[in-house]
Amino acid sequence: MNNYEAIKYEEKGDGISVVKLNRPDKLNAFTIQMIEELHDLFHKLETDMDVRVLILTGEGRAFSAGTDLNECATIYARQTPKKYLHLKYMDVPETVKREYYAQRRTSQLILRMREIPQPIVCAIKGPTIGMAFSIAAAADIRIAGESARFRNGVVLLGLSAVDIGNSYFLPRLIGLSRAAEILYSARFVDAQEAERIGFVSRIVPDDKLMDEALALAKTLTRNSPLGLRLTKSSINANLSAANLEAALEIENRAQVLSMTSADMNEGIAAFMEKREPKYPRR
Repeated sequence: MNNYEAIKYEEKGDGISVVKLNRPDKLNAFTIQMIEELHDLFHKLETDMDVRVLILTGEGRAFSAGTDLNECATIYARQTPKKYLHLKYMDVPETVKREYYAQRRTSQLILRMREIPQPIVCAIKGPTIGMAFSIAAAADIRIAGESARFRNGVVLLGLSAVDIGNSYFLPRLIGLSRAAEILYSARFVDAQEAERIGFVSRIVPDDKLMDEALALAKTLTRNSPLGLRLTKSSINANLSAANLEAALEIENRAQVLSMTSADMNEGIAAFMEKREPKYPRR
């Protein structure tokens, strides 16, 4: 999983991996290539039981400036560039269809982020704009460097401010009123405000950001692998649970599955013996 250009992927060991958006000269703006490489990575991680936590961050001084508008203008033109003809979702003649498929392919990244079993820790510094704001919102945990700044400003360009899941996640993370005000106004949210309203868990100095993310990831990997995966899948399901009864049934399922696992036996034995658990790798 290392044959990428627009992203960097590194396995740190002990069940932790890091993926970096890798266009620092363009503030990690998203291109088709970056989107396709992330799709490929998430597809592989979906069945990779050795990786238990994924850290998502950006190379250089930004998380991401959002969509690469120069490439975007080319994509939405009537002629698809030859270098993109191999991408099946672009192989449509009509401009509207081309735009729809490109938009749909981009939005599917959010589904992939939620479907992979690994919790995603998003380590953010610098500009986090447009679709990058939405990508960050879809992560499980967000840690901000002091330089982090968030904005979805596409409403200023004549587009809708709701994009790739932000109308789903933002109100759930920070409340309807705050989410609406931020999206309607297209203003910046700095790291301090993001922490105050609960969008990020904490703020750290930029030069300590990766250390903090790795420390958190190590804390998560000390837990039961099965328990961690079931917790994420249950949170996913309960984000849209119809009522309390449905939410409880989802939790009951997760707990019963956990009770039948070797993880629980090892966890209880380690607790009774006052030692760190040695969970099986799978």
